[in-house]
Amino acid sequence: MIEIVNFRIIFKLISINLFIIAVALLGCIGIAILYSEPIWPFLLAGIISAVIGFVLFRFNRGEDENAYITKKDAYLIVSLSWLFISIIGALPFLFSGSIPGVTDALFESVSGFTTTGSSILTDIEALPKSVLFWRSLTHWIGGLGIIVLVIIIMPTLQIGGYNLFTLESSLQEKIQPKIKSVGFRLLWIYLSLTLAETALLMLGKMNFFESICHAFGTVATGGFSPKNTSISDYSPYIQYVIMIFMVLAGTNFVIHYFIFKGNFKKVKENEEVRFYLAIIFILGLIITLSLHFDAGKPLELSFRESYFQVISIVTCTGYATTDYLLWPQYAWIIIFFSMFLGGSTGSTAGGIKMVRHLVMIKNIKRIFQQLVSPRAIIPIRLNGHPISGETNNSILSFISLYMLIFIIGTMLLALMGIDGKTASSSVATCMAGIGPGIGNVGPVSNFAHLPQLAKLLLSFLMLVGRLEIYTIILLFTRFFWSK
Repeated sequence: MIEIVNFRIIFKLISINLFIIAVALLGCIGIAILYSEPIWPFLLAGIISAVIGFVLFRFNRGEDENAYITKKDAYLIVSLSWLFISIIGALPFLFSGSIPGVTDALFESVSGFTTTGSSILTDIEALPKSVLFWRSLTHWIGGLGIIVLVIIIMPTLQIGGYNLFTLESSLQEKIQPKIKSVGFRLLWIYLSLTLAETALLMLGKMNFFESICHAFGTVATGGFSPKNTSISDYSPYIQYVIMIFMVLAGTNFVIHYFIFKGNFKKVKENEEVRFYLAIIFILGLIITLSLHFDAGKPLELSFRESYFQVISIVTCTGYATTDYLLWPQYAWIIIFFSMFLGGSTGSTAGGIKMVRHLVMIKNIKRIFQQLVSPRAIIPIRLNGHPISGETNNSILSFISLYMLIFIIGTMLLALMGIDGKTASSSVATCMAGIGPGIGNVGPVSNFAHLPQLAKLLLSFLMLVGRLEIYTIILLFTRFFWSK
C-alpha cells in the first residue's frame, strides 16, 4: 500500500519544533523569577509541549533516516507545525489567567507566531512581565521560522515563484547543499539585528525589558508592544530607530546575506529592493505633505508620523505612533491600500510582497506594448533575467487568489454583523500580518469586541496569509489526498 504522506517524518519534524517551543517556554521562567511572578504557567506549558513532542518523536521509531520528504510531506509539516506551536503558545495566557478565553488566547498566540500583531488585549500593561515577554518572544520565534521557511523550504516547493525570488540562481548553487550553514548565517543576521536594535533603543533611555520586547516585534515585523500606547509615548529618537529597523526587517534577508558577503553588485541589481524603497518614499512623501499642508502639523512631525506609519504598514509590522484615522480621509485610505503591498520576499514581512506587485506591473506594461506591436515577443524580466511563463502565471494566480480570499473573508465577517470598514480591514490586516486596521480595529482599538467566530476566522486567515496561501489551502483539496 502506497502512503499518501509519510506521517513518521511529519511527526518527527513537528516534534523538533515542539521541543524548541518547550525550551523557549522554560526560558521564560527566568523572567518570571526576575519579576517575582508565578513560574508554573510556563513550566506546565513547557512540559506539555515537551511531552507531546516526545510522543510524536517516538512515533517515528524505525524510520529510515534517509527517507525522502515529498512536497506533500513538506506542506503538512509547515502547516501543522504552525498550528501546533500556536496552540501550545496559547497555554501561558490561559494558565496565567491573563487571557481566560480559549478563543482569545489562541487568537493572541496565532497573532504572535504569524507576526501579525493584532490583539484582543484592552490593558496590555496589566499583564505580568513574563507573559508580556512570552507574547513578544512568539513574534521573534515566528519571524525566524518564516525566514527559514521562505529562504530554505519554499524554494524547494516552488510556491508562488519562490524558487526564483527568494534565492538568486547563483546563490542557490552555492548554499543549497549547505542548508545548516545557511540556517546559522540567517540566525546570525537575525540575532545581530535584534541585538543592535536593543542596544540603540537602550541608548534612547528605553529600559532593557521594553527594548528587547520592541526589538523582537520590530525585527520579526510583528508589532506587539508591552505598552498600551505602542510607540507613541516614546521620543523621536526611539521612533526613528524603530523606523530604520522596520525597513531592514522588511528587506529580503538574502540581501542582508549579500551585504554580509560584500557583494554590493547583487544588491544594486535587485529590482525588488529599489521598488520597495521607492514605494515607501513616495507614499511617505504624499502623506507628509498632506499632514503638513492640510492638517497644519509641523514639517518634522508630519515627516515622522507619515513615514513611521507607512513603513509600519508596508513592512507589516503594525507599530503606531499616532491614530491615522484622524488624518485627512485620503491619507488613511492610502494606509488601507498599503495593507495589500507587503515587504520584500525572503523577509519577515507579510502581505502579497513587493516583487509580485512588480511583476504584475511589468505584465500590465507588456500588455500595452503588445497593443502597439502585436507581433512582438516581450519577455517579463526581473533583475535582468527572463521569468518563465509558469512562474509568471504562478505569481498572477497568487495575487488573484489572495484577493479572492480577502473578498470572501470580508463577506463572511459582514454576515456576522461587522461593519464594512472593520470587516474589510480586519481581513486585510490579518492576512498581511500587519496588526491594526481601520474602523473599529484601528491603531487605538483592538479585536476584543469581535464575535468569537470572527476571531477564529481571522486566526485562520493569519495562518493562511503567513504561510503563503497555497500551503494551507492545498490541504483542503481532494487531489492533495489522492494517491
